[in-house]
Amino acid sequence: MPRETSENNRHLAARRKMVETNLIGRDIYDRNVIRSMLKVPREEFVGEGEKETAYEDHPIPIGKGQTISQPYIVALMLQYLEIKAGDKVLDIGTGSGYHAAVMAEMGAMVYTVEVIEELKERAAAAFDKLGYKNIFLKRGDGYNGWPEEAPFKAINVACAPRYIPQPLIGQMAEGGKMILPLSDRMNRPQRLVLVKRDGDKISRREVSYVAFVPMVREKTRE
Repeated sequence: MPRETSENNRHLAARRKMVETNLIGRDIYDRNVIRSMLKVPREEFVGEGEKETAYEDHPIPIGKGQTISQPYIVALMLQYLEIKAGDKVLDIGTGSGYHAAVMAEMGAMVYTVEVIEELKERAAAAFDKLGYKNIFLKRGDGYNGWPEEAPFKAINVACAPRYIPQPLIGQMAEGGKMILPLSDRMNRPQRLVLVKRDGDKISRREVSYVAFVPMVREKTRE
């Protein structure tokens, strides 16, 4: 446990306010999501200059053209996935690592993929500092998922492809769910899409509008 300091107490108060105001105060009701977001120290997943604004309800730049997602959107996506303790889940676009940390607190075994080496290393350091043993991280092209570890009960995609990646559909477990933002060429708002697998049947529905960074593919990585 982190030692008690005025700084830690200040962050804890901000975390509680975030959950009460921006999650419970809106439409987040999943107790596992709420409990987990109360536990994860979001300030550990942002830069030093952003720690005092870590719990504000908006994305925060983390470098390399990427962001840590708005807390409400993190909660909304995970609420739709209905993650249970012991579930094996895939996280695409590790970024800061915050999404993966919340899922780990929910009791999942989390396999997370990040294409940008520097962000992968930063996330790994945060996971190590906070003692997460149920997060497995690799650098790779998230479009391809993690086939060696499939199938997954839930797949969380925190970057926006233009189309639902077929490899990810193939890695969904029976009864599994995937949530992802989709962009297109028409400059329309991104749509947050929930995908479900029932045997050979794949269904999808749009659940919200969002704004995520585009999915970065391996071949275009700088």
